Amino acid sequence: MRDDTGRRWPRLPEGVPVGARDGVHECGVGDIDARPDDVVERRASLGECHVEDLDAAARLFIGPARRVGVPRHDRRRPGDPDVRTDADRPRIADAIFEGRAGRDSITIHGDSLGPVEALAQAGQWNCDHAAVAVTGRVDAEFGDIEHPFEWASLTKLATAVAVLVGAEEGIVDLDEAAGPPGSTVRHLLAHASGLPPDEGPPIARPGARRIYSNQGFEVLARHLAERAEMPFAAYYEQVWGLPLAGHPGYGARGSVHDLLVVARELLEPVRLAPETLAEATTVQFPGLDGVLPGFGRRSPNDWGLGVELRDAKSPHWTGERNSPRTFGHFGRSGTFLWVDPDAGLALACLTDRAFDDWAKEAWPRLSDAVLEEARASA
Repeated sequence: MRDDTGRRWPRLPEGVPVGARDGVHECGVGDIDARPDDVVERRASLGECHVEDLDAAARLFIGPARRVGVPRHDRRRPGDPDVRTDADRPRIADAIFEGRAGRDSITIHGDSLGPVEALAQAGQWNCDHAAVAVTGRVDAEFGDIEHPFEWASLTKLATAVAVLVGAEEGIVDLDEAAGPPGSTVRHLLAHASGLPPDEGPPIARPGARRIYSNQGFEVLARHLAERAEMPFAAYYEQVWGLPLAGHPGYGARGSVHDLLVVARELLEPVRLAPETLAEATTVQFPGLDGVLPGFGRRSPNDWGLGVELRDAKSPHWTGERNSPRTFGHFGRSGTFLWVDPDAGLALACLTDRAFDDWAKEAWPRLSDAVLEEARASA
C-alpha cells in the first residue's frame, strides 16, 4: 500500500502490532539499507514465543558482504537493545524474505545468531561466479545468488527424488526390472546396475560393483517416462516446479535459490514421506567396492538411492566435521550439495570453476568452517 506521500509500505494483516516503528518501509533492490530493528514478519504468536518473550517482534538481522540471515523469530526479551548495523551493510532484495511456514522448529536467538561468516570463503576461489548457501537451523547465503549455474551431477539428486515420488505414487516399484538383465530401479539409483559411466554395454553383473553411471540415470528416466506415459522432463517439472532441459543425470541449470529447494526437501521432506527419505539415505547393496569420481577407489563405496553417503570415507569432498550420516553429491562443473542430519544443516555450492584439486581443498575447509560457526551459534 502507499500513504498520502506515495511512499510504499508492505501489506500487514489487520491487527498486527508493530514494535519498531509506526510503519515499516519495504526495501527493494537499490533502496536504502534495511534496518535490523525493522519488522519484516508478523509478531510471533503465543505458541511461538518464549513464555517471557510475548512482546518480541520478528526482526531482520543483516550481515556483511552480501549475506543475509533471517532468524525466524527474535527471542530477545522486551527492553533489550537492538543490534545495529554499520552504514555500509548490504542492500536487500525482496526475494531474500522467503517464507518457510511451519519450519520454526527450534528456538533461535536473534542477538546471538548472524549469517555464517564462513561463506565468505567462496569469494576467494578465483571463480567468475560463485554462490553458496546454508539452510536448516541456520539460513545464510553469499555470492551470485541469482546467477544460473550448470548443476552437473547435482541433477541426480533432483532426478532421484522425482523417481522416488514416482515410486510413492505407484508409477514404478523400486524392485521392478529396469536396465540390463537382472537390474532393477533400485540398482540404477544406487549405481549398482553394472552399466558403465557413459554409453556402452554392461561391464559387470548387477549388484557386483559400484560403478558410477550417467547412463544408468538416463535408463532410469526413460523407464519412469514409459510408466508415467509422459516425458521425464515434464514429470520432473511437476515434482520440482523447475525445468529440466538436459540429461537427467547432469543437465539441470539454475540458481542457488533453486538448489535450496532440493536441499530443503532432503533435509525436511514434503514431497517424499520421511520413511522414503530414510530408505534413500541408507546403504543400498552394502559392501560394494567402487571408484568415487575424483577421489579414487573406495572399499566400500557406499551409496543410497541417488545420494552418496559419506560414512567414513577419507579424503572426501565434505568436511572432517561432517557426521558419517552426511549425504549428497558433487558435480564436475564445480558444484556440491550436502545434507548433515545430525547438524540439521544443508550446504549448497554452485560455481563456474570445474572440479579439480582446488575443490578438494576448498570444499572441506568451507564445510568445516560452516559447521563450526553453526555449532558455536547454537
